Amino acid sequence: MPLPPRGSMDREEVDRALARLGAEHEAIETSLLALQDHAGRRLLEGAELSGTTKERWAAAEQAISLLWAHFDAYTGALGSAREIRARRRSPGAAELAELTALLRDHGVTIAPGAALPRTLAGGYPASLTGPARLSESLKLDELVERMNRWYAEVIDVVAAADSVWSALPARIDLLAAELQRTRSLAQSVGVRSGEHPAGDDLERITAELTALRDEVVRDPLAFWSRPAGRSPGAAPGGGTPDTARYDAAARGLEDVRREIDAVLHVRQDAEERLIRVRDVLSRADRTLGEARRARGEVLAKIAASEVPAVSGPPTALNEQLANAVEFRRRAQWHRLSPLLESLEQRAEEELLRARESLTAVTAPLAVRAELRGRLDAYKAKVARHGFAEDRILVERYDAARRLLWSAPCDLIAAEQAVLRYQRATAEVLAGPVDRPGGMA
Repeated sequence: MPLPPRGSMDREEVDRALARLGAEHEAIETSLLALQDHAGRRLLEGAELSGTTKERWAAAEQAISLLWAHFDAYTGALGSAREIRARRRSPGAAELAELTALLRDHGVTIAPGAALPRTLAGGYPASLTGPARLSESLKLDELVERMNRWYAEVIDVVAAADSVWSALPARIDLLAAELQRTRSLAQSVGVRSGEHPAGDDLERITAELTALRDEVVRDPLAFWSRPAGRSPGAAPGGGTPDTARYDAAARGLEDVRREIDAVLHVRQDAEERLIRVRDVLSRADRTLGEARRARGEVLAKIAASEVPAVSGPPTALNEQLANAVEFRRRAQWHRLSPLLESLEQRAEEELLRARESLTAVTAPLAVRAELRGRLDAYKAKVARHGFAEDRILVERYDAARRLLWSAPCDLIAAEQAVLRYQRATAEVLAGPVDRPGGMA
């Protein structure tokens, strides 16, 4: 068998190259046909696009045409090589040289109008619409590498657009339907734009969803988020739809729903809550009245004591309560809701303030009562130990009692008198003492 010409492939090398290139040809054809049937490509072809998607799809469409042109050139070159190889079982030197030129050397000529720069610069349109070469000679391996790179860039555009269209418009439509139900409910309880903040929020969310859907349909690639560090021309499959604006609208609608639920809750039990507020304010008013009466008693019974003043009834709260009753009568639930919540809180605060005022006013009476109780307790203790007739103890007890039961009572002097009686009691109980008039 004659040796192949110097530098030419031998028969085994030719057969291996044909088998490999044939498998690659079949894989590329399968991919191109799948691209033709891809739902994202069909949607892109029929959509009215704008922005980034319009630019990148224009580039991708040109790339698809070039892919088929290059594939046809690849198919022709592979077919020619197969035809040469089929001429005889053992190709001669001339056939091997011809096959080497086709399979290994620059054996494929790209026709005018089908040639592009060697790089697509990540698939952006500037590289796809750059100046085309009149013709170009490539190796089959170079042709395959170029088609694979272009295919990756095209499928990246198609898959990203399809992912966004599959994820966002349907979710936006569902949220818009929920928004309409919420709007109807809001209007039934008086939550309207210009009258309630939640009504204004509904208008804002409606406008945002309308604009968002239009932008997503026209420019889906503007809503495609790539992983950090991944270039636009990298292999497809990385990235997720950017749902930040949708998520913000969904959160806003949820806040509105909670506000409307609060208004509905007000409508359901407004009367009961108004009765409770009225009752709390009534208790606060009664407590303040008691504090005012107690202040007069303290001023009459306790001498030299600073007694805090007692404020009048909560007029402002009573006026707001009257407004709340009017809002309920007119079914203005959106106005009643915040007012009723404020009234409930302030009514409890008013009751607490009234109780604190009563406590502060009656503090001197409490001190007098404590001193009286302490004095009587020590007297009983003395009696149990048999010292009830002790002259010193009797004198000191009588002095303390006169101060505590006189009006007005001098608390400072009375407290000192009680302390003197306590000390005398402690001395007597500590042990026998020889005192005139005392008992051993």
